[in-house]
Amino acid sequence: MKTIFSGIQPSGNVTLGNYIGAMKQFVELQHEYNSYFCIVDQHAITVQQDPLELRKNIRKLAALYVAIGLDPEKATLFIQSEVPAHAQLGWMMQCVAYIGELERMTQFKDKSNGKETVTAGLLTYPPLMAADILLYKTDIVPVGEDQKQHLELTRDLAERFNKKYRDILTVPEVKIAKVGARIMSLAEPTKKMSKSDPNQKSFISLLDTPKQLEKKIKSAVTDSEGIVRYDKENKPGVSNLLSIYSILGNKSIEALESQYEGKGYGEFKGDLAQVVVEALEPIQSKYNELIESQKLDEILDQGAERANKVAIKTLNKIENAMGLGRKRR
Repeated sequence: MKTIFSGIQPSGNVTLGNYIGAMKQFVELQHEYNSYFCIVDQHAITVQQDPLELRKNIRKLAALYVAIGLDPEKATLFIQSEVPAHAQLGWMMQCVAYIGELERMTQFKDKSNGKETVTAGLLTYPPLMAADILLYKTDIVPVGEDQKQHLELTRDLAERFNKKYRDILTVPEVKIAKVGARIMSLAEPTKKMSKSDPNQKSFISLLDTPKQLEKKIKSAVTDSEGIVRYDKENKPGVSNLLSIYSILGNKSIEALESQYEGKGYGEFKGDLAQVVVEALEPIQSKYNELIESQKLDEILDQGAERANKVAIKTLNKIENAMGLGRKRR
């Protein structure tokens, strides 16, 4: 059976964009693959975090993993920092990576632009991301479209390692959702929906109340044309809302265009708000059951134990290949 791996940073509210772009895929793929889904807390500290808030967000994300439908019996769910091999292999991958290719990463450019100081971790976290993936001999990585460049680097590092040392690393393939892989901001629909956006109206959190959801969707930027049709270039706001509606409401874009022919944005947005509320209600209900439960800790303990067993075997092979420490049998 092939293996999949993916991870999300616990650096804020998990958005509808995270869910549609990546997490929804996780639920579908866990039945077909040997699955590892990680809370990548070490990536989160590339920018300063409040320690108490970070721990709170780690737990929230863990609860949401289970609440969206991930089954701990089918998928390994764990926290990155509880598997030391991630940081160890991250350093080794830094020694395989080149500064030039790290500086070319779009996310590094975006996050460092205009900053007086930038941590070294912000530059070098793609090799840590590569380590996350390579430790589990991952065949497929289901992610949002914004991570495609990092996955290409991961493939390059794996191929470079195999050529320089021994052919032991699996070169992963990236899996991006065909529809909804990049959900856009409700306030600026030419930008990706981001949980770090200071404008709270720009994103939908998976834990927003029905009233908050309705208010955000009704205030979403559209255009003056008043026609519900998909045109990503000229109608980015409406097209973004149609994508959300299509995925959560299980209807094609064409069917939605026909359904709202001759109708205004008000009715369209009102119906979309109801679709989103109904889609998130069971997730929120399960989340509330889990967030303070001992069961959640048991799931994370079991996940870390399983992940450590697999990760340390891969790490030992890589260390042997690079000549580190004493040779292990």
